[in-house]
Amino acid sequence: MQPCHRRAFLLSGTSALLTACHATGGKSSFPVTKGENGNLGTLVDPFIGTGGHGHTYPGASVPFGMVQVSPDTDNTRWDSVSGYHIDDPTMLGFSHTHLSGTGVGDMLDVLLRPGQGRVTLDPGSLMHPQGSYRARFRHEDEQAEPGYYRVRWPDEGIVSELTATGRAGMQRYHFERDGEAFVLLDFTHGIRTDNNRPTRVHDASLCWSGALLSGSRMVSEWASGREICFALEFSPAPHHVAFFVDDQPAADGTTTVSGTSLKAVCHFGRARDIITRTGISSVDVNGAKHNLATEITDWDFDGVRARARAEWESYLQRIGISGATSHQHRIMRTAMYHTLLGPTRINDCDGRYRGLDRQVHTLPPGRKDAYSTYSIWDTYRAEHPLLTLLCPERVPDIVQSLVEMMKQSGGQVPVWPLQDVDTQCMTGYHAASVVSEAANKGFGGIEYAAAWRAIRRRAFASTDGGMGEYRHRGWIPADRVGESTSRTVEYSFDDWAAAQLATRNGARADARTLLARCHSYRNLYDSHTGFIRPRLASGRWAEPFSANEMGHSGQWRDYTESNPWQATLLAQHDVYGMMDMMGGEGKFLSFLDGIFAANPALPPDAPPDISGQMGQYAHGNEPSHHIAYLYAYAGRPWQTQDRVRMIQTQLYAPRPDGMAGNEDVGQMSAWFILSALGFYPVDPTTGIYVFGSPLFTYMHLQTTGPRALVIEAPEASDTRRFIRGVSWNGQPWTKSWISHQQLANGGVLHFDMADEPDYTFGKEHKDRPPSLGRT
Repeated sequence: MQPCHRRAFLLSGTSALLTACHATGGKSSFPVTKGENGNLGTLVDPFIGTGGHGHTYPGASVPFGMVQVSPDTDNTRWDSVSGYHIDDPTMLGFSHTHLSGTGVGDMLDVLLRPGQGRVTLDPGSLMHPQGSYRARFRHEDEQAEPGYYRVRWPDEGIVSELTATGRAGMQRYHFERDGEAFVLLDFTHGIRTDNNRPTRVHDASLCWSGALLSGSRMVSEWASGREICFALEFSPAPHHVAFFVDDQPAADGTTTVSGTSLKAVCHFGRARDIITRTGISSVDVNGAKHNLATEITDWDFDGVRARARAEWESYLQRIGISGATSHQHRIMRTAMYHTLLGPTRINDCDGRYRGLDRQVHTLPPGRKDAYSTYSIWDTYRAEHPLLTLLCPERVPDIVQSLVEMMKQSGGQVPVWPLQDVDTQCMTGYHAASVVSEAANKGFGGIEYAAAWRAIRRRAFASTDGGMGEYRHRGWIPADRVGESTSRTVEYSFDDWAAAQLATRNGARADARTLLARCHSYRNLYDSHTGFIRPRLASGRWAEPFSANEMGHSGQWRDYTESNPWQATLLAQHDVYGMMDMMGGEGKFLSFLDGIFAANPALPPDAPPDISGQMGQYAHGNEPSHHIAYLYAYAGRPWQTQDRVRMIQTQLYAPRPDGMAGNEDVGQMSAWFILSALGFYPVDPTTGIYVFGSPLFTYMHLQTTGPRALVIEAPEASDTRRFIRGVSWNGQPWTKSWISHQQLANGGVLHFDMADEPDYTFGKEHKDRPPSLGRT
C-alpha cells in the first residue's frame, strides 16, 4: 500500500450541521453532516483511487460530463490508464478526456502544456524525463475538489488551474516569473497500449483561424477508430502559432496541417496570465465550436468553476448522512462523486452524436442525452442499480442509449462501448441485465421490444465468445474457448435476464428455453472437488486443477479476472440452485465460510485485478461483490452483516490507495454506497435488495415518490454492526430484504443495531430473499 500524500485541499475544522426533513415532511432529530462552509464538495477527495490499482484521475469534470480535464503524469503503464498516478513525480500537461478507474486505457485527448522560454517538443518518459517537456511537481502543491484542480510547478513557477462544463474545459495559467510564455498543444499524445510505439493517431488535422485553434483526429488504441474533435480559444490571443509535423517546423505562415504526428506552439510574448477554453465533440469541429460557444460564453474562469461546484453540490445533496467517522464521510462523499462520473454524455449541445455505426445521429424529441463509457461487466452489479435510486431521471436515457447502440450495430448487444466504438472487452452480454432491471423497475421511455430483438439474436443466433458451444453443450469447452468457465456461468445469468425480457415481450417459448438454460452453470460443477471448474470438449474435467488457478494450461485463462473460488458462487441469479448443486444449505454455508478463510495465495499468472483479498474473497474485482450477501439466503443474515462491515472498514480508506482495486467507472464506489445504506442487489434484475449492515446512523435520500427515503440506524457503530430488528414505516419487518419499489416510493426504514448477532432475524424461509422465484 502506498503512503498517504498530504495535499493542500485537505481540510481541518469541524463540520457544519444541517437539519434534514423526515419523509413525513417534519423536522428530523438527526443532523445531516455537511462540509466546510456547508459545502458537501469539501468532503470529496478526488485523489482517492489515484494510487494503488484504483486508476482514477484527480481533474475537473461535472456529473456525467463528456469532458474530464485533468493532469497527465504517464500514458504508458497499466496503473496510469487514467493518465495519472500518485506515485509519479513529473507531469506532461493537461488533457481533456479521461477514463475513471478502468482496467484498460484510452483517451487523454488534446494535451495542453504551458511553458516559458525554450520550447521542447519531446515528451520524454517517466523514467527519463531529462530534456523533455515534463514538469516536476509536488503533491503538496496540488488541490482538487469536484469540478476543479490546481497545481504549481515549482521549477518553472507556473500555476495551472482546471475546471469544466459538460462538453468544454477551461484552463487558467499564471506565470510567476517574467519570460516568453507559450502553450504547447501535443496532438500526438494519448494512451499508448504498446510502449514500443507512439499513440496510434491517423487522419489528424489542425487549423488556426487567427482567433481559434481547431482540429480532429482518429485514434486506434483500445477503442480503435474513435474520432475526437476540438475547438480552442485563448485569452489573450497568441501573437503567433507555429505548427510542427513529425516534430519538424511547418513553413512560416502555415495555418493548416495534417498527418499523424501534429503539434502546435502558441506564443504569447511576456504574458503573465493565460486562459484557454476548449470544446470537445466526437461528431465534427463545428460541433466542438458549438459546444464551446454554448457552454462557456465568456472568460470568467471562477464563474465556470462555481457552476461546476454548484452542479456537484446538487447531486451530492441527494443523500444526506450523519453518524460514523469523518473518514467514512469522506469515503462516502468521494464514492458518490466517482459513481457520477459515468456513463458519460456523448451528444453535442445540438443533439447530434456519432453512433456505433459511425454515422451521425440526432436525438429525437423527448431525449435529453446520449451516453457512452459503459463498463457493463462491472457496473451492471451495483452502479446501474444505484442510479435507479440516486438519479432515476437519467435512467431512461442511459438505458435507451444501449438500445440505440443495438439498433445502430445491426442487432449486436454492446459489451464495453466507448464513444462510437464497442471495444467488446470482457465477457457475457450483461446489457441484458441493465435493460431487464429497468423494465422490472418500471422505467419508461425505453424501446424494450427493440432491445429484446437484439438480445434474442445474441442468445439464440450468435456464436461469438463460445455462444454456439454453450447452446449446443450447455457449457463452453476450455480447450476451444478462453475464459470458458466464467463465460458459461455469466451466460447463465444473462439467459435469466433475457428470459424476463422475453416474458415482457410475449415470447413465452423463448422465455421457457432461456429459463431452462439459465441453470447451465451447474454443468461445470464437480461434486468431487466441490468447485465449478473447466471442462473439455470430450466432457472430461480439465487437468491439472487447483482451487486458486487461472486456467488448466498456458494457452489462456479459464476464468475472467477470477478463479474457481469466485466462479463457484457466480450464479447470482440462482442462489438456491447453487445450494442444491453443492448438496444443501450446510455445504453452501461451509463454502461461503471457506472462501473468506482460504489461503489468499495466487499463482504467478494471476492478473493484478484479483486484489483486496480476504482469503480468496477478492473485493478488488467484481465477481466477488455479491458474495458477502449470500449468507442471508441460507438464513444467516448476521454473517452477511459481519462480512459486509469488515469489507466496508478494511477495504476502503480515504487515501490515494484507498480502493481495493480498479474503481471501474463507479462500481467499486457503488458497492460502498449501497452497502453503507444497508442493502445490496445480489440479482440486480429483480429489484430485490438484501440487507447488510448500515454504516451511518441516519441517511436521507431524495426520491421520485411522494416521500423521501429515510434510513435510520441510531445505534450503528463499529461494534454495533448486527441487525436485531427492522421496521418499515413504523411496522415490524421480519424479512432480510426489501424491494426497489418500496424504497423508490419513499418511507422510513429503521434498523435496530446491536453488538451481538440476532440469530433469529431473517432465519425463517419465508423471510429469506427470493431467488429465481424461490425462497
